[in-house]
Amino acid sequence: MFDTVLVANRGEIAVRVIRACRDLGLRSVAVHSEADRGAFHTRLADAAVEIGPSPATQSYLNLDRLIAAAKESGAQAIHPGYGFLSESPRLAQACVDNGLTLIGPPADAMAAMGDKVTARGRMQAAGVPVVPGTDAISDPGAAIEAAHHIGYPILVKASAGGGGIGMRAARDEDELRYAIQVCSDAAARSFGDPRVFLERLVDEPRHIEIQVLADSHGNTIHLGERECSIQRRHQKLLEESPSTAVTDEMRQRMGEAAIKAARTVGYVNAGTVEFIESRGSFYFLEMNTRLQVEHPVTELVTGVDLVVAQLRIALGEPLPLTQEQVRQDGWAIECRVNAEDPWEDFLPTPGRVVAYHEPSGPGVRVDSSLAGPGVVSPFYDPMIAKLVVQGATREQAAARARRALYEYWIGGITTNIPYHAVLLEDPDFLAGRLTTEFIPTHPDLMGRARDWQRQQAQVMAQFGTDRRRLAAMAAALAAAGA
Repeated sequence: MFDTVLVANRGEIAVRVIRACRDLGLRSVAVHSEADRGAFHTRLADAAVEIGPSPATQSYLNLDRLIAAAKESGAQAIHPGYGFLSESPRLAQACVDNGLTLIGPPADAMAAMGDKVTARGRMQAAGVPVVPGTDAISDPGAAIEAAHHIGYPILVKASAGGGGIGMRAARDEDELRYAIQVCSDAAARSFGDPRVFLERLVDEPRHIEIQVLADSHGNTIHLGERECSIQRRHQKLLEESPSTAVTDEMRQRMGEAAIKAARTVGYVNAGTVEFIESRGSFYFLEMNTRLQVEHPVTELVTGVDLVVAQLRIALGEPLPLTQEQVRQDGWAIECRVNAEDPWEDFLPTPGRVVAYHEPSGPGVRVDSSLAGPGVVSPFYDPMIAKLVVQGATREQAAARARRALYEYWIGGITTNIPYHAVLLEDPDFLAGRLTTEFIPTHPDLMGRARDWQRQQAQVMAQFGTDRRRLAAMAAALAAAGA
């Protein structure tokens, strides 16, 4: 049992966890680096502890300092959020060794799914479909021979980690040699593990994932799917639930496969099983042994608070519902609002936010790291907020997302809001014709986003950045986009 939770993260996910703790009457402790002194999550929590300098390796990734902060603050549990140490078996084991509860899966389940090569083998043995591929491979000659058997195009992937790091396509032998070197180097830098493996590159793939919940009483359920095909550099930009590609019959098969995957490794708590889908067939990709960035779209269509569920599971409670009781109602879309420049290959654009106004209205939710003007730090991921909308239909959800984007004003830095706005107007997107190559195959969106940005800037110029005028400016922006 525990009554105090250390939130071992920052930004919007720390805010989200702190709010869930408050819903359950639990005390929350925020941690922060020097760069995050005074950040929104530190002000929202019941207490805050500084854990080190600005670089993540010296603060949020410093396991010893996190454990010390938990002991110092009286926390009996740690919620790792996502990113940083959220999928680290070392953190899970350190919690056990120090008498703390990790709000997440056990260390052995993390380890089993954290290495993609090991996970592939276990899923194959359990009867979960996987993409044809290899075990870990380091010799380019052996990789070339394996590629001839698998067939080009080939996807080279890092054995450890995630987030699209250490992943590259190869369409012939020369590209394969280069891809192995690049991916191996990236994996060594990011995860301390240079190993890579090969998979056949699936034609016209969609990235679809299944949310699972498992308690310590032997119950495991799934909460349906999320479509995550809109990506740049193999990193998700927009997600939705349900998916236009998934039929009721496919949802049942994918859900059963996800539950089988979770049970195979003794999974407990919230997790996500990711699949690649193409023309009605699907293949296991990986399991994320943590809460996902895009979890809110599942919350909105199922009515299940996933963070509260995580906390209750960690407290030893059984799942609040059975598989037969799970319902999906309506449609939800999430736009990741990032400090990045769409016209410069989505490069990060950290800096000072001089004015900030969130949208609102029916069906709109904003999970943000900001409560007003502030700083987007260059030391961490550039995501500022998640704009999440819900509608009775996909068409209504998309319309509400467009309306909300017109009202969203972040002044002082470049964001990807214009890109989201035109993406949600694109005929292919509206028709549900999606693949993971959607962004590179729709280059016209960049020009349209620039036009949208200019139109928005003209309206903004009438109002300046005075906070008292932001509501009037938002209304004018919405009218301009109507």
